[in-house]
Amino acid sequence: MREEVLKHSVETKGPEPPDDRVAAALRGFGPVGILAILVILASNFVIAPINAILVLVWARLSRTPWREIGYVRPKSWIGSVVVGIVFGCAFKFIMKAMVMPLLGAPPINAAYHFLAGNKAALPGMLFLLIVDAGFGEETVYRGWMFERFGKLFGRSVWARTLIVLITSILFSLAHYTVQGLPGSEQALITGMVFGTIYAVTGRLFMVMVTHVAFDVTALAMIYWNFETAVAHLIFK
Repeated sequence: MREEVLKHSVETKGPEPPDDRVAAALRGFGPVGILAILVILASNFVIAPINAILVLVWARLSRTPWREIGYVRPKSWIGSVVVGIVFGCAFKFIMKAMVMPLLGAPPINAAYHFLAGNKAALPGMLFLLIVDAGFGEETVYRGWMFERFGKLFGRSVWARTLIVLITSILFSLAHYTVQGLPGSEQALITGMVFGTIYAVTGRLFMVMVTHVAFDVTALAMIYWNFETAVAHLIFK
């Protein structure tokens, strides 16, 4: 009797709606899913942060729950902002004063030194740091990539560790063309730190705030021209 009921249920259900088939194809790794991945990756070279916007469009069309790309309401909005700002600023000072000198990085960031005392460039740069770096890069390199690699490798501790490493390497390579080896090294380390936070919490908002605070602190060092002083604070 039970088998007849199940058979009748399958027969009367009918074919899968087109929207469901498209969503399933976008979530998978067939031709449609791979094409979506390539489009999102390629859009990084067009206009920032169009790749992050495409990620949100992909999530909507594929019916991927927002929580799976890190869009989860924080336990405390104010707490996340405060912790993110404090940690982001402190992290940048540690990187500049301790980590990067040990890696042999020059005290001056040549790629962005044109921003020193450059008031005209500040609004555009702040927009890029907030929208492209904070929102865009975190949505793509943490939220979306963690979801995609998570579908391939699983959710175990080892899988998440591997995902943190892979996404950090990709994040590092994305910074090489503009910032050279020092920028790539810094991006590798920050990518591992941001990725680890996201892997543990599953929430993207605080990581976004941390990323923005880190970059704004870097901008302040350049604008007020005290990069060298911080870089030589410990290692003369």
